[in-house]
Amino acid sequence: MFNENLVQMRKLMSMTQEDLAEKVGVTRQAVAKWESGESLPDLEKSKLLAEVLGVSLDDLANHEPDDNMGLGLAPRGKHLFGMVTVGDKGQIVIPAKARKIFNISPGDSLVVLGDENQGMALMKADNFLSMANMISKLSKMKNRE
Repeated sequence: MFNENLVQMRKLMSMTQEDLAEKVGVTRQAVAKWESGESLPDLEKSKLLAEVLGVSLDDLANHEPDDNMGLGLAPRGKHLFGMVTVGDKGQIVIPAKARKIFNISPGDSLVVLGDENQGMALMKADNFLSMANMISKLSKMKNRE
């Protein structure tokens, strides 16, 4: 599992074993052994690998492709929660893991944003309004200058 995730993320980052070895401070042979499953890095090197590859240490060590709909490991902070079905009135059910990560509770208001080229996004209304107020204040400050 670790070795497969390591290979996948290294390739996703367009890095050679030598590139990764240099960033982590080991030999290319050490990286090759980790990727083949012949050995494992110590905890400090594992943390550094995760940082260099932009994933959590937990995901690097434990990610199973089934956890991500058969897809590979996602970069830190990126999630694929699964598919939802749109109901007759346009309603969707937000997956439990997404609700937990983004602290969404029953009764919360969400803003639906859209870009015809990039898709749709949901954002908690209070976060959106805070951001909008901040932009408005910055705009007013610039206009005074």
